[in-house]
Amino acid sequence: MAVKGYVLLAMLVFAGVVTQIAHAQLDLGLLGGILNSLLSVNGVVPCSIGGNSSTTSVFPNAGVQLRCGGKVVGSTTTNSNGAFSIVGLLTLVPNLLGSCNVVVTTPLASCNVSLPSTGFLTAGLNPVSNLLGIINLVPGVFSLVQNIN
Repeated sequence: MAVKGYVLLAMLVFAGVVTQIAHAQLDLGLLGGILNSLLSVNGVVPCSIGGNSSTTSVFPNAGVQLRCGGKVVGSTTTNSNGAFSIVGLLTLVPNLLGSCNVVVTTPLASCNVSLPSTGFLTAGLNPVSNLLGIINLVPGVFSLVQNIN
């Protein structure tokens, strides 16, 4: 019986930590923090058009948004290795793969002056795992678009 109590306590602590991360990233208040504990979008932004981070240089300090149906539902900035992580809404999962994408809001020319100064990098989302109830998604190939609405 004591083991079950420790397992429950560990699960509650884990949920609390994930909730705080989600709440901090999306700033949706207490309800948003509770709902945002089950979706994670992680990736690396390439400094290229139509490439991926395994074959090109990366885009550090770039603004990244998770957009669903044209609405921004999460945002962050890439680290020095071009990596980002956005915790998202559980309620978005049914529509996520069809209507959501990752948009890089920092101009592409910021990472390489020979690249276009207008337009945005964008990529659809691909599922990679569902571990412990957390759905993990990664961006597909990034492409250049002129309008993100």
